[in-house]
Amino acid sequence: MLLHPARPWDLRPVDADDPPVPDPDLWPSVGVVVPARNEADLIGPTLGALDQQDYPGEMSVVVVSERSTDATADVAREMARVARHGIEVIDGAPLPDGWVGKVWGMDQGIRLHRETTAPEWLLLTDADIHHTHDSLRALVADALAGGLALNSRMARLRCTSLAERLLIPPFVLFFFLLYPMRWANRAGSRTASAAGGCILVRADALAAAGGMDAVRGALIDDLSVARMIKRGVGLPTRLALSRERVTSARAYDDLGSVWHMVRRSAFTQLRRSWPLLIAVLVVLTIMFAGSVVALIAGIVGVASGGGAAALWALGLGAAGWIAMVAVATPVAREFGLSGVWRLALPVSGLLYGAMTLDSALRGPQGGGWR
Repeated sequence: MLLHPARPWDLRPVDADDPPVPDPDLWPSVGVVVPARNEADLIGPTLGALDQQDYPGEMSVVVVSERSTDATADVAREMARVARHGIEVIDGAPLPDGWVGKVWGMDQGIRLHRETTAPEWLLLTDADIHHTHDSLRALVADALAGGLALNSRMARLRCTSLAERLLIPPFVLFFFLLYPMRWANRAGSRTASAAGGCILVRADALAAAGGMDAVRGALIDDLSVARMIKRGVGLPTRLALSRERVTSARAYDDLGSVWHMVRRSAFTQLRRSWPLLIAVLVVLTIMFAGSVVALIAGIVGVASGGGAAALWALGLGAAGWIAMVAVATPVAREFGLSGVWRLALPVSGLLYGAMTLDSALRGPQGGGWR
């Protein structure tokens, strides 16, 4: 990990570190799409934050209550009643065969925008995502200055509970190890990445790539959209980590909630390949358990008068754990965690291995939008 040429462990770029870009001469129109299923507790603050945007151009919002069985639509309509900007709330149509629920919800919102306001850009954002007042302005200005067709932000995830402190920073780290931002943002690279909580995409580029119909069955819709924009039509994309502008209010108060979140897509991330799953589990076991076992064996061996083998085990185990601490340090600092959490990466890594295995054995079990 430390020698990875893209240095994904340093979590760069971060939006707060980006140099300011000039405002465009003309701000394009933006249509915001918020697919929501059973998000009554979160949708209100999310729409309130969107309504407070200081975006200079035309902006409209469509909320799609995708087969919600709670008060999501009612809360959204009450927010729409008092909003400054136009917010339209629709109930999702029945899910067609071959579609995943969230993608179907986004498709309905996009089609409604196309039929009414015909925006030049689309902001696809989730019901738990809060945008600061200047978030949309910054996203659009950055996209226009960089000539981008897609500009995405990984939302700052909540990191308050014990489970979140143990598992959320490694989740972010592992995501960027799989999809290094420097490679994803580089023209000509095969790596393409986006974070589904916040994707700003040019409407004509999305249409040229086939629209949401092209990814209708994708459980990991954000990566699929980024790939079809970058690889399919050859247009530039960008992903950055957000520190303040884009945050998630989603709470993961216990291990089970994180487990369900990971289980619904982990095996899909491995292309549902059992050989690849076995290889990943072997690597995770060696990488995270190997250093710990070697260190303990080395300590026991040296204490009992062992020879060179014990010293080698002690040295390799210590070196492995030190390397893990070095890799975990930037993400721990990003989330404001003390040094002790950097020592917990072996535990986090093995837990994610178990979640991935469970994803293969039992599947989503209702954790995703079906």
